[in-house]
Amino acid sequence: MSNALTRPADAGASAPPKQNAVVAVLALAGIVVSLMQTLVIPIVPELPTLLHASASNTAWAVTATLLAAAVATPVVGRLGDMIGKRRMLLVSIVLLVSGSVVCALADSLVPMIIGRTLQGLAAAVVPLGISIMRDALPADRLAGSTALMSASLGVGGALGLPAAAFIADKWDWHILFWTSAALGAVALVLVLVIVPESTVRTGGRFDLVGSFGLSAGLVSLLLAVSKGGDWGWTSGTTLGLGAAAVVILAGWGFYELRADHPLVDLRTTARPQVLFTNLASVALGFSMFAMSLVLPQLLQLPTRTGYGLGSSMLTVGLVLAPQGLVMMAMSAASVAVTRAKGPKVTLMIGALIVAAGYGLNIVLMSEVWHLVLVSCIIGAGVGFTYGALPALIMGAVAPSQTGAANSLNTLMRSLGTSFASALAGVILAQMTTDFGGHALPSENGFKVVMAIGAGAALLAFLVATFIPRRQPATPTAAETDKQTATETTKA
Repeated sequence: MSNALTRPADAGASAPPKQNAVVAVLALAGIVVSLMQTLVIPIVPELPTLLHASASNTAWAVTATLLAAAVATPVVGRLGDMIGKRRMLLVSIVLLVSGSVVCALADSLVPMIIGRTLQGLAAAVVPLGISIMRDALPADRLAGSTALMSASLGVGGALGLPAAAFIADKWDWHILFWTSAALGAVALVLVLVIVPESTVRTGGRFDLVGSFGLSAGLVSLLLAVSKGGDWGWTSGTTLGLGAAAVVILAGWGFYELRADHPLVDLRTTARPQVLFTNLASVALGFSMFAMSLVLPQLLQLPTRTGYGLGSSMLTVGLVLAPQGLVMMAMSAASVAVTRAKGPKVTLMIGALIVAAGYGLNIVLMSEVWHLVLVSCIIGAGVGFTYGALPALIMGAVAPSQTGAANSLNTLMRSLGTSFASALAGVILAQMTTDFGGHALPSENGFKVVMAIGAGAALLAFLVATFIPRRQPATPTAAETDKQTATETTKA
């Protein structure tokens, strides 16, 4: 088995009780949180009518979640390392439930945006869950459990879409959010009862300046990327936000390198195994989200276009649902490859499978079963990559840095999805065809996006080749001494 999966010797000889229950509860929490990403998709076209606002304003119901997740993920991950991962996991789930209730009671735009923001603040649940597993499980259970937890991001999204479409079609749209609140409440109770608190903590002071700096930089960057299409890519607002993001993030990095207790340990992040894993994650996030943009549109466009399949949103969800099951199955298969060859090889295999899926989609896109096949192939690749990423990250950082490191990796994937959304939007807006006086994305436009998705997966494969084949998972002596000194100071 790869050294990347070895646990520290002082982790404890005896395994904690209820290990299967702990894994199941954490995976459930991850699935519940991932549902919020697809929850509003079936009602996005109707939001202007439902909320009595313009389409450009109701788009903030989606953008607010994206921004909140980007800000919360690294901050909550760091707080988890400092004051307790289970404690911050509970806080995150409470925010999810609160946001769901606010949205369920909303009939106008402002409360909807507030609720969606609160839901976005729960995005750190998956990296926190992975970090808890590292502290609570023995080495022989760690690889499979973290792969399942990581895959819950995709599983929840894939299975949530048909369920959300069915609920929105049959009942009042507020039921979507009441359902989310109920599932979150169940997850909250189960975490309280079953999941143990980790004793691995860094101590120290929270980097408030660093958190504000990173938040301001990320919000500026993501606003420019996500709203640039509406504002104009050469508008003063878009260019100003982009320039502000560069300046703020550069200043933030300068500050973090000199801080005694940084929000993100950039020196650890610069280690080859962490650096190249995070860079590959950006490319994978880009590649995996491209499918979510292309397949639903292909399925829903009118058949008279010659390439659209004229399906309902419920059919879209049913077409994409098998992907989630394949993803879960392949996360288990990825563990066997990781044990035999190491997580680096697993990541490379997954990236190639994703690229092959997009390549196949370019030539197979005229039948519903074509898209089912393609989504399953890409889902298989995602299952492999999601299983490998936490193993690579945890194999290169000390246990006391697991929460922050996994959260940063999750953030990298989120940045990739944001870039994919922006670029695909530009391509599909430029490559159009006239249909009854309306401009619709052309068939070649979809093929270009799929080709770019394949290229992004191949870029992830190339970046992954630079990851060191083996990396000790145990902290160095210097890191251990530093952690001991920090905990002694705190005491």
